[in-house]
Formats: sequence, C-alpha cells, structure tokens
Amino acid sequence: MLPDEGRNARAVLASAADPIVAVDEAGRVTLWNPAAERLFGWAAEEILGQVPPIVPDELTAEHHAVLERVRSAGSHVSIGTRRRTRARELIDVRIGTSALRESDGRLSGWVSVFHPVAEPETRAVAEKARLVRRLNDILGDLNSALDLDLVLDRITAALVELTGADAAAFVRIEGSRLRLVTARGLPEEMLGATVALEPSLVTELLESGRDVMLASGQRVTDLIWQRLPDLHTVALGMAHLGNRPYGALYALFAGRTTGHTELELLELLAGHAGVAVGNAVAYQEVVRQRAHERAVIDASADGIAVLDTDGLVCQWNPAATRITGRDALSALGSGLPFPFSPGETVTHLLPNGTWIDVLAAAIEETGEIVVDFRDVTAAKELEESKDLFLATTGHELRTPITVVQGFAETLVTRWDELPDAERRKAVGMIADRGRAMGKLVEQLLLGSRAGSARPPVTPAPFDLAGLLHRVVPAFRTLSQTHRLECAVPEDLPTAYGDVMATDIIVGQLVENAYKYSPEGGLIEVAAGIAGGRLVVTIDDEGIGIAAGDHERIFERFVQGEAGDRRRFGGVGLGLYIARRLATAQGGDVTAHSRPNRGTRMRLTIPIVASPDGGLPDGAIPDAALSDEVVPEGESRASERDSRAVEGAGTAGETFADVTDETSV
Repeated sequence: MLPDEGRNARAVLASAADPIVAVDEAGRVTLWNPAAERLFGWAAEEILGQVPPIVPDELTAEHHAVLERVRSAGSHVSIGTRRRTRARELIDVRIGTSALRESDGRLSGWVSVFHPVAEPETRAVAEKARLVRRLNDILGDLNSALDLDLVLDRITAALVELTGADAAAFVRIEGSRLRLVTARGLPEEMLGATVALEPSLVTELLESGRDVMLASGQRVTDLIWQRLPDLHTVALGMAHLGNRPYGALYALFAGRTTGHTELELLELLAGHAGVAVGNAVAYQEVVRQRAHERAVIDASADGIAVLDTDGLVCQWNPAATRITGRDALSALGSGLPFPFSPGETVTHLLPNGTWIDVLAAAIEETGEIVVDFRDVTAAKELEESKDLFLATTGHELRTPITVVQGFAETLVTRWDELPDAERRKAVGMIADRGRAMGKLVEQLLLGSRAGSARPPVTPAPFDLAGLLHRVVPAFRTLSQTHRLECAVPEDLPTAYGDVMATDIIVGQLVENAYKYSPEGGLIEVAAGIAGGRLVVTIDDEGIGIAAGDHERIFERFVQGEAGDRRRFGGVGLGLYIARRLATAQGGDVTAHSRPNRGTRMRLTIPIVASPDGGLPDGAIPDAALSDEVVPEGESRASERDSRAVEGAGTAGETFADVTDETSV
C-alpha cells in the first residue's frame, strides 16, 4: 500500500460511523476505530493488543462458532446478538464478520463491523441468546452421556427442539451403506433401514469438503426421507470420529423454511455429535476391555488380587477364594493374609495347609499392585515325598548293606579260622540280607508302577477261596509267637479281579498283621459276602491304628506313628500299593480299629454277576465281615464299593508282566 493509500484508509476508518474492530488469530485487538470507542467506552490505546471483554459469557460459544464458520467457509457472516460495554451494559447489535488474509491467502485475523439495532430486532436477539443458552445446556448433557444409543437419540431430539425441524435423524456410515440408527418425527419402522452410500447426500457432502449443506426439490426424492409428507428441504451436517467420517445428522423441513440460524445450529450439533460419539465409543471400548480382563481374571486358576495405594485389596478373583478360603466380601478392603515382595517369588504356607508361590508387580501409572499366587501344595508334597523317599531308602538299605559287607569281610579275612558252622551262618546271613534288599527294591519298583494313573491289572473270574487257602498258610512259619487261622468257606462265589494282584494284596495285609503285633497273638483271615461283594478280613491283636490315621496309612511313605519306621522297618509303601491294586480291579482296602485291641484290614472284591445280574445263589450278607468294629467317634474309612465292576482296570498287560509272585 502506498503512503497516500495508507493515510486515506486511516482517515476512512477514523471517520466511519459504524464501529470497526479487527482482531488477530488469538483474538487480540489490532484495530479499534473512534466509533468503537464511542460504542463500547474503551479508548484505542487501552484496548489494542488485548482480548476485548465485550462478549457476554453466555454468548462465547456463539462468538467462536461464527469465527470458525468464517475461517472454514471463507464467507461473510452476519448475526444479530448482544455485546457488553465498559459500563457493563448489554446492547443489541448486528455484527458483520469477515476474514483478514495475507497476500498468500493465509488467515491473519477477523474484522467485524457493528451496527446498533433498533427495538424491533431486540426480540430476535433475545431469542438467539435463549437458543445459545439452551445449546450450552444440551452440549453439556451430551458430553456427560456415555451410552452411544442415548447420545445419538439426544442429538436428534435437540436438533428438533432448537431448529424447529419437522423431523431429525442420524445415519451411521457402515462400509458402503448408510444405516438409520435414531430418528425423531419419522415412522418407527424406519429405524435400522439402510440405503447405499453412493449416491446419497452424504457422499455429496463428503466430496464437497464442507461440514454442512442444504438440499431441496428433486434432490431429496430418492431418499428414504421422502416418507415425511411435504418434505421440501434437508439440512445435512457431517459428524467425524477422530479423523474419519462417522455419520451424518439430518434436519428435515416440511412446513417451514430454513435460515442461517438453523444451519449454524446443525453444524454445531453435528460437530459436537462427533465428540460425544467419540466419548461414548471410547467408554464402550474401555468397558469391553475391562469385561475381557475380568473374564480372564475370573477364569484364571491362579489367585489374583489387586491392592490399592493403601495396600488394601480392591479386586479378588474366585481362585483367590478357593486357595485361601476367604471370600471376596471379607477380602475386599483388607490387607493380604500372606507376605509378598514385588519382583520376587515368595513361598508361603497358609493356615489352611495350602502352600502358595506369590509374585507381585507394581503398576506405575496407578500406584496399585497386582499379586498373583498359585497353589503349589501338590508340588511341595511331591518334593517332600522325594526327600523322604531318599532318606528312607538310604536308611533302609544302609543296614542290610552294612551286615552283608561285615560278614563278607569276615569270610574273606578269616575263612580258614572259622568252623563250617560259622561260615554257613555268615553266608546264610548274607543271603538273608540280600533277600531283604531285593524285597525292598521290589517294593520301590512296585510302588512306582502302582503310582501310575492306572496300575496294570487284568480282571477276570478266579477262585478266591482257593487263592486264600494257598497263600495264607505259607505265612505260619514267620513267627512262633503268632497263631494264624484261616476261616474261608469252600463255596465262595467266583471273584472278578486280577489273581496276581489279589495274591500280593493278601500277602501284604497278612505280613502287616504280623509286623504290627510284635507281642504275638491271634491273626485271623476270614472271607464271605457283604454288601453284594466278596469281603476278606484280616484281624490282629497288635498295636492298632491311632485315631485319624485310618486313611493316612494308605499314603506313600507313611506309617502309623512317627517312630513306626524305626521300630518296625519298611518304607511305608505296602498299604499304598495294596489299595492302588485293589481299586484298579474294582475293589478297595480299608482299615478299621477293633473294639478292644488290634486292627481289622478289609479287602473287597467284585463278584462275577449271575446271568440275571443278581448275586449268586445263597449269597447272604455276613455281618461279621462288616466294618462295624469301628468304635464310636473314630474315623471310619470311606467305602468305595459302589464302583462298577465293568469300570475296573482294563490295561492291556497283566500284573504278572511287572512283578513276580513274591508278596510284598
């Protein structure tokens, strides 16, 4: 601009009757002519470089919307509104706003020309202010809603209320289709209807690069909106989710015309619809992720607890209840019942006897701590069993090896000095200890096989009475202080089981009767039918079983009392093997205390069913073979005789394939 042109422009601005105000992009005043000084009350030197305090708070959103409209559309915008003077008075004005641009087209600010309005326009200005206030209320309500369907429904309702449209709708872009998801003033059956995205007004709006558009006449006859009678105008605003188009907001007019205000309200609502939809979608995604995480935590076999910043439990999954015995109600809001150390694995024994491994990790963003704890009781018991196995077998093998070594060294160094009787005695002792070591190794191997998921047995019909008459008398030579009697009738029905496994079970139970009655006495083996099964009982007059140990003695490496192993020898595998072999063939072995003294061991074996599926002829339950000898108050071993015979072990190899006929 030439110097004379600059002087002329300043003269024009100074003499202009209308207030003229220019601001930069930040809203700071760059031009404030004398008419603006007279209208608002601030001198130019007071206001230049400042944001002018002339916009009432309730009209701030409207002011920003006008500036944004001028920026995006590049057109002149004129509105009727109110502004505040230095004296805090509100005056009615009409403002024409245009964009200020550099020579390269870049926006540098805005210039507004103010025209004080006469009384007839006051009512319109007041209505505009009311609309703005209502719009602020609606936008606040939209931004607080987190349900997507509710958000869209509120937007269409607000559009009808603010613009006076005859109907409003929101369509969502779904690939190459548009779906009507909510509407006001349209038939309800239209909800969910779809039309092709191309051609449609939405496609036209997207291609134009604008955010709003008007369509009328023949351009709306091919839309589903034509079901609104006398429809003549459609106002369309685009809603974006992030940087991509999400849907479009329609205002449909049949009985009235549209103006600048309606289009402006549509644009504002469409823009805020994108924000509100984004909030709702983000919330739904968070809810979905939380539900997914909750399902994973609830389904976890590990106990999982989340501690807040005070170290108190705020989450507690079902596995945590199962492992610790504490339900969520009592756990929430309290501390953990076990120690933990972030980044380290801590092994701890709970009061309920459960061993757990605890691992904790801190969440830096929230200050919370996630604690994962796993039930490792089985692994702990296995580890202890292995340690006990090594200690026990080492102890049991040391004694016979020492005896063998001692007698062998004696024979080597003093062979010529010893008489024949002494040499025979030494060799006999070596042979005896060798048999003991062989039997111990056999027990260990058999215990390993019996510990498999299904011990190798092959059930078949066999003569139980014949087996007992053959096996039991062989034990009479074990002791001069015991009296062994066998009360087995010859007419027992045919048993169904593994004959070799039964041989081993009976041998183990009779041998135990000898071992645990060190002072001698009567050992009686009886057989009969009770509860629809063959029952073999072995009674002794020995030390008996302590209360609470009737089931524990069937575990591996366990004997009745802590000192029994040292007192009676053995590794505590005999009864474990016996029960495993019995259950594998459909029977069981249980232990019971006798009323006065001693123990009753009870073996049950299935009977070969008669053709009609019942018991053999003449089978009468024998009360003497029941377990009623258990004193009142003592633990009664659980009965498992209801197991189906057909479900008994059916492994492909016979028991004889993994052991010989020697009883253990």
